[in-house]
Amino acid sequence: MKVVEQIKQPIAYEMELFEQKFQLSMSSKVALLNRITHYIVNRKGKQMRPMFVFLVSKMVSNGEISERTYRGASVIELIHTATLVHDDVVDDSNRRRGFFSINALWKNKIAVLVGDYLLSKGLLLSIDNNDFDLLKIISIAVREMSEGELLQIEKARKLDITEEVYYEIIRQKTATLIAACCSLGAASVKPESVHVEKMRKFGELIGMAFQIKDDLFDYGEEKIGKPTGIDIKEQKMTLPLIHVLNTCDKKEKRWLINSIKNYNKDTKRVKEVIAFVKANGGLEYAITKMKTYQEEALQILETYPDSPYKDSLKLMVNYVIDRKK
Repeated sequence: MKVVEQIKQPIAYEMELFEQKFQLSMSSKVALLNRITHYIVNRKGKQMRPMFVFLVSKMVSNGEISERTYRGASVIELIHTATLVHDDVVDDSNRRRGFFSINALWKNKIAVLVGDYLLSKGLLLSIDNNDFDLLKIISIAVREMSEGELLQIEKARKLDITEEVYYEIIRQKTATLIAACCSLGAASVKPESVHVEKMRKFGELIGMAFQIKDDLFDYGEEKIGKPTGIDIKEQKMTLPLIHVLNTCDKKEKRWLINSIKNYNKDTKRVKEVIAFVKANGGLEYAITKMKTYQEEALQILETYPDSPYKDSLKLMVNYVIDRKK
């Protein structure tokens, strides 16, 4: 059995019901919109975010969930999908998970409007049901994701990123959404309890580990859907590179920065940069940091009694580190 299927097992029924509710939450009177949302639903990914919502809510409440939990999972997925649709426009990307992106099929104008529509559907789903606490969790996540993206763009221009700034960028860009899923899962069944903040922290730690793992793929040999060295070509400063920049001598640092600024499209030079980062311990350093986040996340889980949901969350934490793409 695949790991993702194994993780999903204790919440298989909830995930099936969620899919029906999620499709309903997207529906519109406009035929074009329904055609596009149908396209989105049929090309869904692994659905990690709703899985986090259901597993956390069941773990903190001894297997209980409520309608609020379904709404929370739908809102997260609606808003996450909206950000992906907008991201593809921003990045001028024609593919998403191996399929054509919305902007590739229906052009940018429609893609932006569809993103806006999904965002408003998510907001209204919370407002109409007075889930203001859940809405606050999600709204903070959206704000932080935008700030993280802009901070990264600002820093990429100067290439003056420190390790602290890097952690802040990935915390906002990636970890904040997983943190929102986990705190929302807890808040949907145990509002205003200690679990809400505890699970937010748990999700944040997983998100940090997840992003560092993504950074490591840039240096790998495996075919993961994006070519090796793409981060360097896009002048994205990732942890292995930042560590080596901060530990090599001035001459090497000048060569690295010059390579990234002026030779980032030169395949031979990019390969040299990758080799240099590997040779100078960049990967080992990033792996150590990733495993620290993983350990901290697992420690939080250990404060909860044993259950199938806790086991699945443990699997999820380890899957984030061990995944091949």
